[in-house]
Amino acid sequence: MQKAIEDSTLTAIVPNHSSVKLGTLMSIIRQSQLPRSLCE
Repeated sequence: MQKAIEDSTLTAIVPNHSSVKLGTLMSIIRQSQLPRSLCE
């Protein structure tokens, strides 16, 4: 899922299955620009 805003594009990863691999989860957290400590 993507959204164009001003001079950039925001991308949201939306997994379509019941389990999410750790690498995918870490990528989602990193792209959200939220502190990793919120997810621990």
